[in-house]
Amino acid sequence: MIQDDIGSEVTMQIEIQAKNFSLTRAMRVYIERRIGFAFSTCYRHVKRILVRLSDVNGPRGGNDKRCQLEVILPGQAVVVVDTEADLYVAINRSASRAGRSVMRQLRRRRHINRGYIPADRALSEDIA
Repeated sequence: MIQDDIGSEVTMQIEIQAKNFSLTRAMRVYIERRIGFAFSTCYRHVKRILVRLSDVNGPRGGNDKRCQLEVILPGQAVVVVDTEADLYVAINRSASRAGRSVMRQLRRRRHINRGYIPADRALSEDIA
């Protein structure tokens, strides 16, 4: 749950899938909390987040814990994948990267919608 500016709670639709291992309640709570932190400034724009966790190599070990986050925005999706030896590290890194990527996409949209012209281009057009 995330609280908006006026104090009411807003929920993001988060779907979590686990492949080749069982998903514990503690891990589910951790993922929801971590995603809440990563998207705290842009949650209003997120339609849905799909989290896919997998143990790529199974019992053989190694850097094989994979976290894929698919963030559905209006008109597009942002996908981030991270593979680490520790699943919690993979979740942290992918959530952070996805949050930054979504913010970057939203800034681009805002600049495009406002007719943003970079300062150096605006100056060169005024001179010409």
